[in-house]
Amino acid sequence: MFNSLSDRLAATFKNLKGKGRLSEADIDATAREIRRALLDADVAVPVVREFISHIKERALGEEVSQALNPGQQIVKIVNEELVAILGGETRRLNLAKNPPTVIMLVGLQGAGKTTLAGKLSKHLKEQGHTPLLVAADLQRPNAVKQLQVNGERAGVPVYAPHPGVSSEFEDPTGDPVQVARNGVAEAKARYNDIVIVDTAGRLGMDAELMQQAADIRAAVQPDEVLFVLDAMIGQDAVATAQAFNEGVGFTGVVLSKLDGDARGGAALSVRSVTGKPVMFASTGENLADFEVFHPDRMASRILDMGDMMSLIEQAERNWDRADAEKMAQKFVDQEDFTLDDFLDQMQQIKKMGSMKKLLMMMPGAQGMRQQLEQFDERQIDRIEAIIRSMTPHERVAPKIINGSRRARIARGAGVQVSEINGLLERFGQAQKMMKKMAAGGGMPGMPGMPGMPGGGAGGAGGSRKGKGKGKKAKPKSGNPAKAAQEMRELEDRRKRSGSPAAGSAFGQGAEGGTDGGFDPSSLNLPNGFDKYLGGN
Repeated sequence: MFNSLSDRLAATFKNLKGKGRLSEADIDATAREIRRALLDADVAVPVVREFISHIKERALGEEVSQALNPGQQIVKIVNEELVAILGGETRRLNLAKNPPTVIMLVGLQGAGKTTLAGKLSKHLKEQGHTPLLVAADLQRPNAVKQLQVNGERAGVPVYAPHPGVSSEFEDPTGDPVQVARNGVAEAKARYNDIVIVDTAGRLGMDAELMQQAADIRAAVQPDEVLFVLDAMIGQDAVATAQAFNEGVGFTGVVLSKLDGDARGGAALSVRSVTGKPVMFASTGENLADFEVFHPDRMASRILDMGDMMSLIEQAERNWDRADAEKMAQKFVDQEDFTLDDFLDQMQQIKKMGSMKKLLMMMPGAQGMRQQLEQFDERQIDRIEAIIRSMTPHERVAPKIINGSRRARIARGAGVQVSEINGLLERFGQAQKMMKKMAAGGGMPGMPGMPGMPGGGAGGAGGSRKGKGKGKKAKPKSGNPAKAAQEMRELEDRRKRSGSPAAGSAFGQGAEGGTDGGFDPSSLNLPNGFDKYLGGN
């Protein structure tokens, strides 16, 4: 959604790169370009004025004039001001001291309230809560049925005493206010700790339906009233939000359709205009496409600095801990990385969702947006089909896969032989990298990684004296008794010479001596800091 804004801001900041000092004219020109970018993104005019005023005030002060890199300091200021207009801090749900916590959803028809109700219930269930959905939208055709389907998909019960209407020609039956009230009572009886009330949407500023929402609020006394705002409606978002805030009153905002191709002005305007925080964001059609809104992370995405924290959290939610521990043990034992392992990794990545979305969370992803948009999500499915078309022996020993085997695998997977060749080539590279990491060499061209088995100075960062590439010394004799004696002698020699302790990535010996690898004392570090680098 913020692609256009990100591109405009990136181009603006690029003009500041390399400048040792910024004149007032430079700052005025930068502020002017940022203003145009924000207005083009449909950000409300009053919000833009306040935003630019703060940036110019800070940019013309000592904060930038005395900075070693004024261009980067401007980016820092813009980032901080973006965080401020997006809300500053992450706002969590206020849970009732005495359950159930009642959450009421309001908004225009078509904003995505009913879908959002299913997403929110799934999110809360994953956090250990026991939500109940209440179908109080008896106005829109099939709204009750849609909520029941979403509840079933989320694994959450739905209280729906009235079926609602099936077409726009039917008159609504049932009292939404009474349904909401009875739904809260039902939650208490069933010991559900959260109630999510889905209310009827409005086609516009409908006074009758607005009053109905106000009556439901008065009847159930919700702990949170969430206004579901379509992030694609642009400048109208401000007027709509103000009308709902005056007519019903809400405590927080949920942005829906944040994955759309609109300009994103609603997200940057609603917090400043209403004073109410954005709490959640809906980023797709699936129930899992839902996330807590973090102002600092959203600002980082807009400025193309990535969102690594969200990426890590998503991995933690979806990554199988047992598989991760199994893979870690393979590193410890220095076992070969096989195609079965490769397939497991691909399946774990699939659980995390769209590869495009994951890659767009990486820093600098906006610069590769065109390539990412052309990425075929089905590529992982083809890789899975190729590997499953191999025999168990071929998966652990891919070197035996000759021409005839490749042709057979291609027929089984329904792909071209060239795709088999490409996969095996990429796998060979991944296997070499895994072996290097398991041996303590770290990533190619980088120093050994602390804590990695064998991650001593023998990695890519340096070699031990008299030990070649730093591999673990092994006995030469094939006789078990002689081999044991040789190992004891090697261990005694290692202790006397003060060679590196296991796991040290900087060549620091167990007794504090160095071995010709990296020496922390060669760096100009604060007193005592060398202990973090393996020193005393």
